[in-house]
Amino acid sequence: MWKKINVDVAVIGAGISGLATAHFLKKQGVKTVVLEKNNRPGGSIQTVQQDGFLIEYGPNSTLDTSPILHELFRDLGIESELEYANEHSKNRYIVRSGKLHPLPLSPGAFLKTRLFSTSAKLRLLKEPFIKASDPTVEESLADFVQRRLGREFLDFAIDPFVAGVYAGLPEQLSVQIALPKLYALEQNYGSLIKGTILGIRERKKRQEVSKQSARLFSFRRGMQQIIDQLQQELGENLFLQVRLESLRSTSAGYQLEFTAGENAYHLTSRVLLFTIPAHAYADFGNGFFDPLQPTLKKIAYPPVSMVFLGFRSNPVPFPLDGFGFLVPRKENRQILGTIWSSTIFENRAPAGGVALTTFVGGSRQPENALLPEDRLVELVRNDLRELMGIEQPPDLAVVKQWPRAIPQYNLGYGEVLRAFEAFEAEHPGVFLSGNFRGGISVGDCVKQAKTFAEKIEQFLGSVTDRSEEVLSGGDKPGE
Repeated sequence: MWKKINVDVAVIGAGISGLATAHFLKKQGVKTVVLEKNNRPGGSIQTVQQDGFLIEYGPNSTLDTSPILHELFRDLGIESELEYANEHSKNRYIVRSGKLHPLPLSPGAFLKTRLFSTSAKLRLLKEPFIKASDPTVEESLADFVQRRLGREFLDFAIDPFVAGVYAGLPEQLSVQIALPKLYALEQNYGSLIKGTILGIRERKKRQEVSKQSARLFSFRRGMQQIIDQLQQELGENLFLQVRLESLRSTSAGYQLEFTAGENAYHLTSRVLLFTIPAHAYADFGNGFFDPLQPTLKKIAYPPVSMVFLGFRSNPVPFPLDGFGFLVPRKENRQILGTIWSSTIFENRAPAGGVALTTFVGGSRQPENALLPEDRLVELVRNDLRELMGIEQPPDLAVVKQWPRAIPQYNLGYGEVLRAFEAFEAEHPGVFLSGNFRGGISVGDCVKQAKTFAEKIEQFLGSVTDRSEEVLSGGDKPGE
């Protein structure tokens, strides 16, 4: 027996993008349901507590870049649960010649650092005088950085940064799409250095903070605290373990038939918002997304594995006074980098203990991410032994493998985004969102959720206006 549901918006996918958009819609009185195929919401955001350690399977934190984040947290009643990174975790380390070098955070530190050679430092003096690129020509992040800053900054700053954020390769990423604000500095100011200085005023007007200066935060019980609160708010309007049976358009909007557990539902909705990963659209077998499949298949999701090592006593022979370290490709290591989790936030390890979170694989070494768990732990321990001097075996080792982790905004991605826009134009009431569009971080997804909620509200308002015109014969007052 089919149970009937009539709503304004059906959100397909209960990651942070889908849940946050549903929240903003619900806040405006829009009747919304969320459908999720897995048995838990949150997507890659997942926090586990085990043996006194707090482990993040996915994002460990995000940056406080927008007031929209605080709007969400206030709405959910969890703003008081925010936990900002410890002040001494500001240091970021980069590996060079097998040693950890702090990334310089001031002009004085930059002049003294051994991370970059004297010639690389002098090369920066040319940057304000280098002509901006042709905006009609797409450029890789690697070409952009090498042209403006030189090879050393590409190898020992941008390459490890890209590995840490995207698990990607700068030669493949499109600078216009992957790092649009960096690209905009050149286009708007003609220089990265001048743009960084002059852009401060514009960010203040938007009440935004640059990612370079934004504070890092999580929650006292980890990132999943956001998901748990959103799930609680949605209540019975969140359906888990959903299997979609059919999808078709009607004059009233869209109809979905799906099962959730032992129940079967017939859902009618004026709007469909999809926030699922690009590869998940292939699950819709009725041909609705066939025109988009060639485009969706272009979006690469390299595998990444998280390896958590917990120690009840400190195994590191030097002070852990930073966020962690990233590994440039030129160092020929087997890991992408390690976060010093227990330094950044409280209660990540028992008193006196240490929690380390290491990432493996990505576009650089995808084969490493797919190794058996015991081999992954061994591989990480080998690199941490040489880079951090850790000889002591961990008291806890946890591995989480993501066979398809982070969407890559590679060269040609502009065509991908235009294809999404064209599909939405051809299917009024269908919206495509998620971290393959508009940014991959948690903060980016929440900001985009607010944007899509506003777009959907506008669409619903226009549909209502048109319906009223039809019912009144199209006559306007006074005619």
